Amino acid sequence: KDLVRMAIHKAILLQPLEEMQLAVNKNALVIGAGVAGMTAALALSRQGFLVFLIEKQSQPGGKFRDINFSLNGQNPAGFLNSLIEKVKSDKRIKLYTNAQIEQMEGYVGNFKTTVTVRGEQGSKGAREQGSREAGEQGSRGAEAVEPGNLELEHGAIIVASGAEEYQPSEYLYGQDSRVLTQLQLEGLLEEKKEAGEISRLSPTVVMIQCVGSRDEERPYCSRVCCTQAVKNALKIKEKNPGTNIYILYRDIRTYGFREKYYQEAREQGVIFIRYDEAEKPKVQKTDGHLGVLVKDLVLKEMLRIDTDLLVLSPAIVPPAGNQDLAQMLKVPLNDDGFFLEAHVKLRPVDFATEGVFVCGLAHAPKSVEETIAQANAAASRAATILAKDFVKVEGKVSSVRESRCTGCGMCEAICPYNAVKVDPERMVAEVNEALCKGCGACSATCRSGAIDIRGFTDSQILAAVEAF
Repeated sequence: KDLVRMAIHKAILLQPLEEMQLAVNKNALVIGAGVAGMTAALALSRQGFLVFLIEKQSQPGGKFRDINFSLNGQNPAGFLNSLIEKVKSDKRIKLYTNAQIEQMEGYVGNFKTTVTVRGEQGSKGAREQGSREAGEQGSRGAEAVEPGNLELEHGAIIVASGAEEYQPSEYLYGQDSRVLTQLQLEGLLEEKKEAGEISRLSPTVVMIQCVGSRDEERPYCSRVCCTQAVKNALKIKEKNPGTNIYILYRDIRTYGFREKYYQEAREQGVIFIRYDEAEKPKVQKTDGHLGVLVKDLVLKEMLRIDTDLLVLSPAIVPPAGNQDLAQMLKVPLNDDGFFLEAHVKLRPVDFATEGVFVCGLAHAPKSVEETIAQANAAASRAATILAKDFVKVEGKVSSVRESRCTGCGMCEAICPYNAVKVDPERMVAEVNEALCKGCGACSATCRSGAIDIRGFTDSQILAAVEAF
């Protein structure tokens, strides 16, 4: 009875809450022109949407440019070149290379992004400033962009900013030219294709897994390192079966159908030696010779392996610019520095901020197959917004009683959605209802009691308490 009485007294003071309708800009912005970004851009273009594709490097492709061969025999370079050509020839995709995002503002359906272009774009990609009409853009795709700032307007954002390879400081990396990473070894194998060259290069090869990952600083698994090691080992064995190859590992994680390549590597004579995290391998350099000390957990003895080439499998790490980009987008990063999705199962490519999505290595380390699948998923989610003429905005949002507001700025500092701003001239807080999610943080923080949440005003709450 008490609860009913409280509800009645609160309901007496209720006011109608109207949902706002906001027009949707049909353009999309994709951040990063690696495999994930280009796949997402092409998926959106096929559905008729104009896409602004932003790449900070001088060429698209990302880290996939360093991949020269695959386990299943497919040609990565051919796949990447085909993908780039599709992007560059697509009239609905505007590719901006040497571009840096400076500022982002707006809300779902209506974002504005300021981009600085550091060099002239002469080829068919990102050619001119973002226009409000996709048709106008499509007919002028061949124009060049002079260095300077562009303001792009769009209705959805896909973050595909990629990741980087950890630069090891251990195992004499950077101190001895015979110590390489897996990507560097792959490039070397591509250069020295003849069996005789491979034999002269390295009669004995030792690979060390989990370098810079699965430790206190980076507790996560980089997922592709084991597959990369097995792939390079099989390539060496293919060119020169007599090469001695040792892979020192903590756990082999060639998950899924990649397990058969691990079995193949063992059949080809690749020796796998497991080590414990507490007793990591040690590298010694004596009289110009490299030696690796490792405790074999099966033999329970310390082994010394003299090697001609030491190959490290380093972690995949988030790029340094993730923090700045996350702050501009008002989206979170996880403890490892990668972008954090809204829900790992229910909303795996969404952010809590509406209209912003994530895919590829920006989200977490993953294989290229998983990257492509997630890029298509992010494009599908973005299309659910871009396909609409209007989006509805929640009616239960904050409102400011200007007579009480002192313009202290506490509400602006606490708002997680950047929905509250203090007018510098009037010194009064203003709420952008399109951004506000009605969380109540500003109302709870306001020292003057100047902010209410519609549907939960002070008078309504007090009426319910008095009734009780």
